[in-house]
Amino acid sequence: MNTVLSRANSLFAFSLSVMAALTFGCFITTAFKDRTVPVDVRVSKVMLRNVDDFTGPRERSDLGFITFDLSADLQPIFDWNVKQLFLYLSAEYTTKSNSLNQVVLWDKIVLRGESNKLNLRETKSKYFFFDDGNGLRANKNITLTLSWNVVPNAGILPLVAGSGHISLSFPDKYETPKSY
Repeated sequence: MNTVLSRANSLFAFSLSVMAALTFGCFITTAFKDRTVPVDVRVSKVMLRNVDDFTGPRERSDLGFITFDLSADLQPIFDWNVKQLFLYLSAEYTTKSNSLNQVVLWDKIVLRGESNKLNLRETKSKYFFFDDGNGLRANKNITLTLSWNVVPNAGILPLVAGSGHISLSFPDKYETPKSY
């Protein structure tokens, strides 16, 4: 009645139950931890151009260029249940045609064991800051925020916004490209 296969099946089922309980314990011990840290974002240069837009019915659209400084100590976020952080700097603003615009300008993956202190100086945006019209020119309320996704060993993937952000305004005039 108790064959080798039935004993192996019982051992496997018991081991699987213990592993599930340990995984849940791993999740529950860090599920309610506050993952916010102070972030310092500063903008040193803002430039605006009006470029050809080949994606839609408009002929010209705004293209913004931002140079920024970013510093944050991410050490308090890391614990034994965090594999990595996916950091991204986003811009949020309103225009006449859209009540909410969100654009990701820069991102980085920080693995456990790497340097947990961000100290970026004079960094240019990694992705284009492209508006679908002329909503960037003379826009006085563009907010830059550093946010991150926590990638755990077990559990949910929380999305956390840093506790510091900056509001900036774009110029009233377009930069003219230099001819060569």
